[in-house]
Amino acid sequence: MPPLPAEFGVFSVDAEQSDTLDVHNLVAFYRQYGFVVLRGLLPVDLVDRIEVECTRAQRAVLEGTVPERYGSTQYLDARFVEAAAPDGSPAGSAGSPAGSEPYVNYVEHVEELSPAVRTAASHPLLVTALRALLGGEVWTLGDAGSGVIYQDARPGRESGYTRIGWHSDWQAMPSLDVWPGAAFTIHVDETSPANGFLRVVPGSHRWATPPPYRNINNAPVPADARPAGGYTDTPPPFPMPLGFEKVPGELALYVDRGDVLLHDAYLWHAAARATDDTTIRRHVRSGYYAGDRTSYREQFVKNAAR
Repeated sequence: MPPLPAEFGVFSVDAEQSDTLDVHNLVAFYRQYGFVVLRGLLPVDLVDRIEVECTRAQRAVLEGTVPERYGSTQYLDARFVEAAAPDGSPAGSAGSPAGSEPYVNYVEHVEELSPAVRTAASHPLLVTALRALLGGEVWTLGDAGSGVIYQDARPGRESGYTRIGWHSDWQAMPSLDVWPGAAFTIHVDETSPANGFLRVVPGSHRWATPPPYRNINNAPVPADARPAGGYTDTPPPFPMPLGFEKVPGELALYVDRGDVLLHDAYLWHAAARATDDTTIRRHVRSGYYAGDRTSYREQFVKNAAR
């Protein structure tokens, strides 16, 4: 087992000095557990700009001053998509709690609206880390898919996104040969039990997890889906839960503002709902891939519980 930093999975980085990226231990930890947190990678002023620009983009989607492609409905529960329609609310709108400003949960392709997000998502040290973790050249979907997503998770009843059930990212595109891959998440807010947090099952990326043939949304799985995704042929010791159940060995993963979380596309993970309805949890996320870029085609199996 690799040596652990003071905080489990957290690696401190100086954005101005490339030699502070501890690639050897970073890779060793990631291979063992399936995730790492990079702290200090992004300068404070860049994180501040991300917050300002993403909030502005979120408002533009709400007001309809940007094209509809920046809104999102595919990630929302159907009841929120339907609820947004009667009053003409834009795609991705989840309304607003009494006494608060309206908002949208998602902004897709936010890197096109936020130069700061574009800078952070292509940070040279981030790319260096991902190349080391995935073992080769890495690439993004670019204009395809949803691009980089700004996500505003709120716990109120009116929110379209408060939590998400157990899944691994590869299960959303199980027919493609773009894998292996890793997601990056830039945290605008620190996380806690109050505003929600990521749940992960360390080491689950090594299991041969099947596609979500059984899933809570009854989403169909393509006939050409790969039989399993993971770094070994070892099957999971228990089935992936359909919802939000407790999983043996799961870990609550808390992060600070500005932290960049990298987690493997095969890792089992879920997001816990906030316990305080007055809180907010915002982040920017997307993915890098190291497989066959030419194999990409649009595919989205919405299997995770909301």
